[in-house]
Amino acid sequence: MLYVSSRGGRRDANFADVLFDGMAPDGGLYLPQSWPKLDPALVSSFRGMEYSRIAAHVMAPYTENVLDFEELLDLTQQAYAGFDHQAVVPVTQASPDCFLMELFHGPTLAFKDLAMQFIGRLFEHMLAKQQRKATIIGATSGDTGAAAVEAFRGRANTNVVILYPKNRVSDVQRRQMTTAGERNVHVLAVEGNFDDCQHMVKQMFAQRSFADEVGLSGVNSINWARVMAQSVYYFSSAASLGGLQNPLRFVVPTGNFGDIFAGYVAHRMGLPMAGLVVATNANDILCRAFRDGEYRPAHVHETLSPAMDIQVSSNFERLIFDFVGRDGGKVAGLMQAIEQGGFTMPREFMDHPSRPLFEAHAADDMAITAAIGRFYAETGMVIDPHTATGLHAHHHSPKPDGVVDVCLACAHPAKFPEAVEAACGVSPSLPHHLARRMEEPEREHLVPADLGQAMALIRSLVA
Repeated sequence: MLYVSSRGGRRDANFADVLFDGMAPDGGLYLPQSWPKLDPALVSSFRGMEYSRIAAHVMAPYTENVLDFEELLDLTQQAYAGFDHQAVVPVTQASPDCFLMELFHGPTLAFKDLAMQFIGRLFEHMLAKQQRKATIIGATSGDTGAAAVEAFRGRANTNVVILYPKNRVSDVQRRQMTTAGERNVHVLAVEGNFDDCQHMVKQMFAQRSFADEVGLSGVNSINWARVMAQSVYYFSSAASLGGLQNPLRFVVPTGNFGDIFAGYVAHRMGLPMAGLVVATNANDILCRAFRDGEYRPAHVHETLSPAMDIQVSSNFERLIFDFVGRDGGKVAGLMQAIEQGGFTMPREFMDHPSRPLFEAHAADDMAITAAIGRFYAETGMVIDPHTATGLHAHHHSPKPDGVVDVCLACAHPAKFPEAVEAACGVSPSLPHHLARRMEEPEREHLVPADLGQAMALIRSLVA
C-alpha cells in the first residue's frame, strides 16, 4: 500500500512515512493511492468477533509491507485490553430507530482513545524497530490532547507536546493533560482558539528544519493512522446490528471531520451505509459547505461542545480531494483560498456520486441543551453535549422508512458536568481513576499564538 498527498506533491509514501511524517511535505494530507476493498465474506465474519481482531483485519491493507497481521493483532490486543467494557465499543438501543455507539469506554472517556491507545503502541513499536525517537505534537480542542497524553506518557522513545486553547476546554479535559507528571509530557496553553493551535502545528511541519531537528510527528486526525483506526468501529457496529444486510445511517458529531471521514473510509472499503449525517454545533462551516456549497470560515463561537469549536476542518480536505478526481493541484488552490476568506465548493464536489451519502445539521447551545434534556426524559440515559448534537440531527433529519440511525456517543457526560446538569438536572460523576487526577497538581506552559515563540519553547522542552 502506497500513499499520495492531497495536494499532489507526493505519490509514493509507504505507511511508515505516513505515520512519522503526519503531514505530507507539501502541506497536504496523506490518503491511500486507492481504496482497498474487504472481502464480503470476511466482513460477514465480523459478527461476534472480538474488537481487536476486527481492527487488525480492517487496518491490515493499510500497513501492508510494513507490519504483518500478527504484529498488528498484538498491538490492537494491547491497545484495547484496558477498556472498561468487554465489547470495547458497545451499541445501546435508545429507541426503535436509534442506537448509541458508545465510544467513551477508554481511559480518558472519549472516542479519541479508540485510535490513540493503538497509535501510542504503534509509534513505540515502529520507533524501536528503526532505533529512533520522535516528538509527537498535536493541537486539541479538548479530547485529542488528553487521549494523546494518556497514550504516550512515560514511553521511552517519544516526547509528546500538546497545544490547547487556554480557557476553551473543560476543567476535566484540561486536568487530564496537565496532571500527567511524566517528563516526556509537555502541555502548552495557547492564548488563542483551536484554529490558532491547529494552524501553528501545521506551520511547524512546514518548517522542515525544525521538524527534522526535533523529530516531529503528529497525532491529530491529520495523521492517516488516526482515521484508519477510527474506521474500525463502523464495521464492528454494523456487524453487531445487522447493518451488512440492512444498511445503517451513522450520525456523527464532528468538528475536524476526522471521525466522519473514517465512516466514509469504511464505506469505500465495502461497508454498506444508508447515509452519513454531519452533526455540528454553532460553528457550522461544514453544514454550510454541504447545504450551500460555500466553505468560508467565520468567527469561532465558544459553545457547550468545545471539542467542535472549529472553523477550519482539516480532514475535509481529504474528502474534497477524493471528490474532485484526486486533483492535488486543485485542492492546493482551494486550501490557499482559505487564507483569503474561503471558496465556493467545486462543481465536481457537489455533483460527485457519493455526495448524496452526506447530509448536515447544526445545533446551537439551546438545541444542545434541549437534546440532552429530551434524551434523559425519554430514555433515562445521560449524554454529553457533543453526543447531543448528533441526537439533535437524528431528530431533525428525515430518513427512509426502515432505516435505523446509529448516533456516535463521543464522550462520557462526566467530562462536561455543568452543561449536563443544567440540561437534565443530573450531575454525572467521574470514574474513580479520573476523580483522583482532578486533585493532582497541574503543569503547563503559557504561550501566545506565535509560531516563533512556540517553536523556541518546544526546542527547549525536548532538548
